[in-house]
Amino acid sequence: MLDVAIGLFAEHGFDDVTMAEIAEAADVARATVFNYFGSKHGLIEAVTESVIVFYREMLDAALADEEASAPDQLRSIYEEMGKGIEAQRRLFRSVFREIARIGLGLDEGSVAQRANDEAIARLRVLIERGQMRGELNEWFDPATLATAFRSLANGTITKWLYEDASDSLVARMREAADVLLMPIEQTRRAANRRGATGGSQ
Repeated sequence: MLDVAIGLFAEHGFDDVTMAEIAEAADVARATVFNYFGSKHGLIEAVTESVIVFYREMLDAALADEEASAPDQLRSIYEEMGKGIEAQRRLFRSVFREIARIGLGLDEGSVAQRANDEAIARLRVLIERGQMRGELNEWFDPATLATAFRSLANGTITKWLYEDASDSLVARMREAADVLLMPIEQTRRAANRRGATGGSQ
């Protein structure tokens, strides 16, 4: 049922799909959809949770990779988020409304909220690792940087989703990653300085 709902929301948008249409497409009774999700809002909460879980799994994969640098991993996460959302714009308009509610604390205690908190915890660990390796400077607390990372990503995505932009979200996400990372990225900034001075000290 959830997969069917995601497909319908992606094709038509959340507001233009009814629970009856989801039930029909899933070949179940309308009451069955309500039994599982309670309401249409409960259904979009479940969709949002699945999106956040996928994001959390991306962070798990980054943490399992001991070779790549934290800045490269963070840039890759921004880019992959952009690719997925760009491919299903109608669906993500609804998802990011729910993510905004979570960010404002309006869905406190929900499963999606807990999944979001777990994702932020992983992001903080990834940033801490980058700081310990000397890849990211230590001007800011990892929790502050994790919050900034999430807020910048969500803001960039939400603006693109709702202004009917014709440009690429992936390109915007790459720029957003640089806005966040360039001021705090140790290795690349040092390399850029060396390149500008011809390698002199």
